[in-house]
Amino acid sequence: MEKIRDIMTDEVECCTLLDNIFEVAVKMKELNVGAIPIVDKEKIVGMITDRDIVIRGVAEKHPGSTKVEDIMSKQLISVSPDTSTRDAAKLMADHQIRRLPVVENEKLIGIVSLGDFAIRELTDDQAKEALSEISEQNYNDVQH
Repeated sequence: MEKIRDIMTDEVECCTLLDNIFEVAVKMKELNVGAIPIVDKEKIVGMITDRDIVIRGVAEKHPGSTKVEDIMSKQLISVSPDTSTRDAAKLMADHQIRRLPVVENEKLIGIVSLGDFAIRELTDDQAKEALSEISEQNYNDVQH
C-alpha cells in the first residue's frame, strides 16, 4: 500500500506568525495556491486558506495588516509520512478537508492535497471516495 511520503509535496512554502494576512494573500497569488501553512521554528502552528482570508478576514472587516494568527485555523489534523494513502483519504473525508500537513518529529515536512491523489491516479477506492465526498459536501454547502 502506498504511503503519504510517496505522493506528498515536500517543498512547502510557509509563512510565520510574523506575517500578516496581506502578505499571505500575496504569497498565495504568487504561488497559485489556496492554503499556506503557518510555522514557528519549523513547527506547524496553523494553516491559513483563501477561504479563511475571505470569511474571517475580509467579511469581518479585518485590515490586511491583521496578524495571521487572528484568522488562521489552529486546530490542525495532520499525518505522518508513513500514513497509508487510504488512511489519509479517510481522514480527509471524515473531516471534510482538502489538505493535510505531513509532520515528522513535530516538524512540517510536506503537505498532501486531494489533488495529489487525483494526479497520481490512485486506484484506491478510499481516495476516490474522499474526493467525491468532500466535493459533494462543498457543493451542497454552496447550494444552501
